[in-house]
Amino acid sequence: MLPPVLVRRLVLAPAMLLLTVAAVTGLPVLLLVGVALATILPGRWRALRLLWMVLLYLLLESVALVALFGLWVGSGFGWRIRSPRFQRAHYVLVQWFLQILFWECQRVLHVRVEVEGPPPTSYDGRPLLILSRHAGPGDSFLVVHALLNWYAREPRIVLKDTLQWDPAIDVLLNRLPNRFIRPDPGRDGARVVEQVGELSRNLDANDAFVIFPEGGNVTEHRRKRAIERLRRRGHIDEAQKAERLKHVMAPKPGGVIAALTQARDADVVFVAHTGVEHMVTVLDVWRELPMDREIQMRWWIVPAAEVPTGEEERIDWLFAWWATIDDWIDERQAEAGLTAPR
Repeated sequence: MLPPVLVRRLVLAPAMLLLTVAAVTGLPVLLLVGVALATILPGRWRALRLLWMVLLYLLLESVALVALFGLWVGSGFGWRIRSPRFQRAHYVLVQWFLQILFWECQRVLHVRVEVEGPPPTSYDGRPLLILSRHAGPGDSFLVVHALLNWYAREPRIVLKDTLQWDPAIDVLLNRLPNRFIRPDPGRDGARVVEQVGELSRNLDANDAFVIFPEGGNVTEHRRKRAIERLRRRGHIDEAQKAERLKHVMAPKPGGVIAALTQARDADVVFVAHTGVEHMVTVLDVWRELPMDREIQMRWWIVPAAEVPTGEEERIDWLFAWWATIDDWIDERQAEAGLTAPR
């Protein structure tokens, strides 16, 4: 259960700063331990690579928290924190955070990213709705990094509420137009859909609304549960379509339809990626270090005029696009000699 806001601000944020100070102070000892483990454990300096990435993240978190406190003070102790000037300053801070993290992932973990398809810059001057698949660690970071640092967009994101355990993410993204939601809202589902619709209102020319329609990383258990949920609700046709998907889960159309309804002038961008599907747990990530892998991304842009208008047509359209994403992933994994995780 997520702690109250006051606890997160007065306990978790200071704890992160203290943890960073302790890690930096004890760096000589940590390095000795890392070198010792690196000589014992398999992999190329795996322990040292992981140590550096953890230290880097702690440092970025702490610097971001200090900067956020400075912005809060500079805004009149929060009085003008949501003014355009301070909103832009927060987006710049996110850009900086993700750019450094991306550079180090490339340098230390040997991660490469290749992008196919027309990028969102092809539709400059128009708001965008980004519908992305969700699989593997950090894919949401990669999509947001691409929008901010490659395509000069200001994203509005629908995220899991558990991400608020991270102090910098909690403070920073709650000051920007984003929504944290529970993956399985239960009785609050209608309210969540309404909030998603509200978030997608009044998008301007450099905005990008980002949603992950699957609601979480793909696992076999979640895939089967999504199919069963469709069957229980009487959506037999959608359940059959979901059963044919090998790499992605059935999309949840509620939030997508709400966003399409509120942002009728926005072009829609579908995002697929492959390269980190088999790294679900912390142990999976540890085994892969250094990753030495290429992440492939594919962007498809659908002009607003080509988006269906009826609810049933939009659901069919969404499932059809998810099948396209599934086929693209299947082709890329076949080229790499991989198979679907089933």
